Amino acid sequence: MAPPTTTTSAGFTPVIVGVGEVRNKHAGLDAAAEPADLMLAAIRQALRDTASASGALVVDSIAVVQPWTWQYGDLPGLLAARLGAGAVAAGARLHMTEHGGNQPGLLCDEAARAIASGQSKAAIIVGGEALASLAAFQKVGKYPPPGWTEPDLSGIRIDLSDKSMLGDGPAGRHGMGLPVHVYPLYENGLRARLGQTYEQNSRDSAEMYAAFDAVACRHEYSWRAGEQPRSAQEIGTVTARNRIICSPYPLLMNAFNTVNLAAACVLTSVEHARELGIPEDKWVYVLGGAGTSDGSEFWLRNNFYSSPAISQSVDAALRVSGLERNEIDCFDFYSCFPIVPKIACQHLGLDPVRPNKPITLLGGLTSFGGAGNNYSMHALTEMTRQIRGGKVHNGLVLANGGSLSYQHVVCLSNKPRKAEPYPAQPPLPKLVHHVEAPEFVESAEGPATIETFTVEFGRNGSPENGLIVGRLDKTGQRFLANHGDAATLARLADTSAQMVGVRGWVRHIESDGRNLLFIGMDAKI
Repeated sequence: MAPPTTTTSAGFTPVIVGVGEVRNKHAGLDAAAEPADLMLAAIRQALRDTASASGALVVDSIAVVQPWTWQYGDLPGLLAARLGAGAVAAGARLHMTEHGGNQPGLLCDEAARAIASGQSKAAIIVGGEALASLAAFQKVGKYPPPGWTEPDLSGIRIDLSDKSMLGDGPAGRHGMGLPVHVYPLYENGLRARLGQTYEQNSRDSAEMYAAFDAVACRHEYSWRAGEQPRSAQEIGTVTARNRIICSPYPLLMNAFNTVNLAAACVLTSVEHARELGIPEDKWVYVLGGAGTSDGSEFWLRNNFYSSPAISQSVDAALRVSGLERNEIDCFDFYSCFPIVPKIACQHLGLDPVRPNKPITLLGGLTSFGGAGNNYSMHALTEMTRQIRGGKVHNGLVLANGGSLSYQHVVCLSNKPRKAEPYPAQPPLPKLVHHVEAPEFVESAEGPATIETFTVEFGRNGSPENGLIVGRLDKTGQRFLANHGDAATLARLADTSAQMVGVRGWVRHIESDGRNLLFIGMDAKI
């Protein structure tokens, strides 16, 4: 059961009053700043953006989206110290999140709730990455980069190509479960659900991402700012430079993370903003937010063509914000891979290829840049600008994390909430509720049907591994498997056929704990 949606008694009205962004596309190592420096620059820009007449805005909370680039011992404390006592109150709450692209939305919602309840008067939320700088230093053998903060080696460093992070469970044994694997499983599942051919599906993804790329090339803080937009043909055509990673996605449909970007927001209450003399044309109202998760174990989810966490988060955020779907003028859907905006559009009744409302303000993680966990902080800053400028009245930001695992949705507006104060409690539980999933078995044997799949390709363009989610025909139980032979792998890699729903035979291999699926007449032998 979801916790009841209660409201605050204090009734302070939370608003975003300052936003800041930094893009550090440097030409040399002498300008290769670390994440903390980029975040600090974004914070200072956001504080200036408030245009406080008194100049006396002092924050009592700093919440930081955990970066991928560098492991800090106390990053919030480092930022507070560099900002100084004139900007940060003594005893301020200092917090760093877990990893996940949902975190910017969650931080915005939590900051608004604390301000509405009177627990906080002014807060900073911030995140940033310097993965491009780190890669440049590593390329010339300078690691750790000279002048950067001493790393905390006990911290968690993210490497999205490291299969060892999958552990020794079902995903690890079958070499599947990284984001580059899971999102394609959903794309192929949705393609089958919609009855699309491979060509139709890829064309839709390419056209959507071409439109996204055009947005990114116009955006001042995008990694591709000022560049020539790519065509749908360029994005969708497989070449040596645009090789297939996991079917059906070529490289230009995967998030690009090697960027140096940071973004920050300053939140306070209407009441405090008036005291500080912050002009009303700087105010953007945080109406409400909601988030939940489909769980990190993707094999235990109920299907591979929708996300109950996205659906429930969107619906709950709209409900607590007092908005109907048709009152949203503009969306920014997280888009590390095409499937995320497609699933969000499917739930909201929008055409992802030709939507009647904007579905991205940034241009997606391939083009704007996948700023680690912090992409949606940039969406919040841009949505704020759009609302201030009168282009948008009500906006919705969907922040997605993990492998379609964690969701958080925030609604922003040029007007305050219609009635009740900001909700005092999150409207959703941490895990989705009222969702059933097939029983899962680790060892599978017998006739079976492919529920969804993807094929992992090598750098030379050849298929290397079939990654399969299947169902046993007799029991309906779900299992994970790899391809059993070269013929099965060739069938899975054949783009002219729809392999979801194809029957085969699954065998369990005791020696390594894997299941192998065979397609063909000799599968049982």
